[in-house]
Amino acid sequence: MEAKTIKISPLNYRRICEYAGELQHEIGEPVSIDRTITILLQKNKVSDLSGSWNMSEKEASDIMTSLKRGWKKWKIASV
Repeated sequence: MEAKTIKISPLNYRRICEYAGELQHEIGEPVSIDRTITILLQKNKVSDLSGSWNMSEKEASDIMTSLKRGWKKWKIASV
């Protein structure tokens, strides 16, 4: 495997190591940083949420009303 050096903050390194530890506990075998990053990149895609929230027309309308009210407060033009 080809290796590359990347710069990440100490906080992000600690978080990746913590997640690797959690995965190791779940899986029951050692988990490398590389494998941890691969798993993280495969998870939590916005498209995975598609269709997961069933809302009524009223809820959708309330959300849009709230967004429009908030957009009016912006200092720059919005959508």
